[in-house]
Amino acid sequence: MKIRRILATAVAVAVTTPAVLLSVTPAFADAAPTAQTQAKPTLEELEKAAAEAQEAYDKALAAKTAAYGVLEEALSDTAPLALAAKAAKTAADEAGAAKTAADQAVTDAKAALDALPETATEEERTAAETAVTGAEATAATAAADKTAADAKAKEADTASDDARVAAVRAYSLVQKALADALDAKTAADDALAKAREEENENQDCVAEPGLTTVLTGVPDSITAGTTTALSLRVSNRSGKAMDNVLAHAFTHATDTSGLKETDKLLHLQWSTASSPKWHSIGGDHLINGIGPLKAGAHADIKLRLTIDASAPAGNGAAFVSADYTNENGSCGGNPDIDMYDFGVLKAAKPKPGKTDDTDPGKTGTTGTTGTTGTSGGSGPSAQGTASSNPVTTGGSLASTGSSSTTPQLALASGAAVALGAAAMFAVRRRRTGSQV
Repeated sequence: MKIRRILATAVAVAVTTPAVLLSVTPAFADAAPTAQTQAKPTLEELEKAAAEAQEAYDKALAAKTAAYGVLEEALSDTAPLALAAKAAKTAADEAGAAKTAADQAVTDAKAALDALPETATEEERTAAETAVTGAEATAATAAADKTAADAKAKEADTASDDARVAAVRAYSLVQKALADALDAKTAADDALAKAREEENENQDCVAEPGLTTVLTGVPDSITAGTTTALSLRVSNRSGKAMDNVLAHAFTHATDTSGLKETDKLLHLQWSTASSPKWHSIGGDHLINGIGPLKAGAHADIKLRLTIDASAPAGNGAAFVSADYTNENGSCGGNPDIDMYDFGVLKAAKPKPGKTDDTDPGKTGTTGTTGTTGTSGGSGPSAQGTASSNPVTTGGSLASTGSSSTTPQLALASGAAVALGAAAMFAVRRRRTGSQV
């Protein structure tokens, strides 16, 4: 037991040190002279900035809507300036027609004067000359009127065009202002979202011993080349609902010397009622088929452990734990990692000339059911030689069991490797789970 206590202390240091380094390193990385450091805006300041950016965007959007109305009116044929330009053009056209008529009258009067016979009286000649003079005066007046009307028409047309150009330019400006306001709003929203995300990420997950895991069906020994059915129950005895619960499961094994790891020859799969297909548990050791758990509720997960026929005789252990996350960013989990150990028996070789009487495809025996463990509290009892003190990431680690036929040296070295596996499992759990 003294050897195990020393190993437990060493593993506790291995488990806690990475977490300490991860928490201290950013503090050193962020260290800088005060003169070179600018304080980050607070969440309240970012919320205020986002609200102000939203208000500015709303105003810019309203200005764009109003400017579009002005643009439509300015480009319309019924716009006041457009109507004025149209009226001025009509007046200019009428003045032009009057000038043309007056010019024709001068031509006609002159022709009449020229057509007088030599026998015309003095009165007739005077009348013709007076007609020419009057026609020329009228033509001059008509010409002046036309010049004035043309000037007014040009002025009115220019005013109408200027109004349209101004409306287009104004609309272009408010469009640009709206785009700038949208960019500012997006930047403010992104900064706020990032700050909130960082705040949620920085929230410390809490230890929740009320989230328990109990593994049943672990025998004293398992023969290589067989598959063993296990059952994992995850219970929420915390008194509060959990939005998303994740279970963790991991197996570890060595040969009888305890020095050669055979983890790759062990394969864990899980299945639930909602996801009945068998899923292999990968390197993250996650079982994500639980989902939410109400207070007092539990979830049962089927597990099956397959050991390759090539696995040597030795010792193995299964580790289970659970974490949770909530939609509001809070998280936690049981800091204990429950460990269940078992022996690994070498696959039996059939005798020459005889065939195995078992049915093809039928799994071999998995050994007898072991003693009941104490880890996990009430609920289904764990079978197998479960540790009486679950492995924890806070420094209290389990003592590992072993077959009574295992030599004492192999037992000690096997315990070291098992505890080391627990440490590695805990570190991986920190990286992929709730970081409890």
